[in-house]
Amino acid sequence: MQQDMYTVASNPVISGGEQAPLNVLFAGESQTKPLHRLGPKVYDFYLMHIVLEGKGLFVCDGEKHELRAGHTFLIEPEQLISYESDGAEPWRYRWVAFTGQHSAALVSAAGFSAEQKIVFTSDKRRAGILFRRIYETFRLGGAAADMMAAGYLHLLLAEYKSVLQALSGSPLRTAQAEGDRLLQQVVHYLTTQYAHPVSIEQMAESLGYNRAYLSRLFKQRTGVSPVSFLLKLRIDKARRMLRERPELTIEQIAASVGLQDALYFSKQFRRLHGQSPTAYRDAMRSLGSQER
Repeated sequence: MQQDMYTVASNPVISGGEQAPLNVLFAGESQTKPLHRLGPKVYDFYLMHIVLEGKGLFVCDGEKHELRAGHTFLIEPEQLISYESDGAEPWRYRWVAFTGQHSAALVSAAGFSAEQKIVFTSDKRRAGILFRRIYETFRLGGAAADMMAAGYLHLLLAEYKSVLQALSGSPLRTAQAEGDRLLQQVVHYLTTQYAHPVSIEQMAESLGYNRAYLSRLFKQRTGVSPVSFLLKLRIDKARRMLRERPELTIEQIAASVGLQDALYFSKQFRRLHGQSPTAYRDAMRSLGSQER
């Protein structure tokens, strides 16, 4: 007969609680007794369990879910739930509790939702180890225990994101959805890297695509090439700096948006906006004076 076991460790570092971006509260592990039951009840934090052995029943929003080893279930704040271990094969599980202003966004980014509170992983070791490391971090203590635990929780949620994307992808992913995802990746890459001397070749290699394919798809979706998009993005950023940073020279602004050649920058600026950067700055300064 299995022995009842319960062990838990709390975060030894007092942080900002719900006001912190992410605050891991405690973590633990339990080998439950047969028919061990919790709830119906609500928590005011997120509580995530992974089942390592045995079976049990999780009830959420009135729906019953029979879970076994490999299942993870997520309890959201203020959600009425109950869970009970099996009478013949009581479950052993690990858990982690967390809160914070970024919690909901992280949970959503991982793929959990109102319709997806339960995940099954055939290989439960990877996730199980991360649950355990959070517990061990708290047990060992130290001034950085809160940051280490938050790091492990990020890795844990990333693990579930990979699992959920694999489950929702494969046979159901359409060419349209794949194209949308790639378009978002390209736009994100360019809008975060525009200040550096990036090339479309580098971007394509970074994203793992052929340059010709990536450029063709981007133009089909946006009507412009990645090169044209990047140039317009840089010039738009420069226009804002010309208005808001009067202490910077034209050369400094050009370099700040990833264009090391100030003459090329001025030429492209004039082509897109019909006047030189200096003339644009003077016009904006004059307009500001008239408004005052």
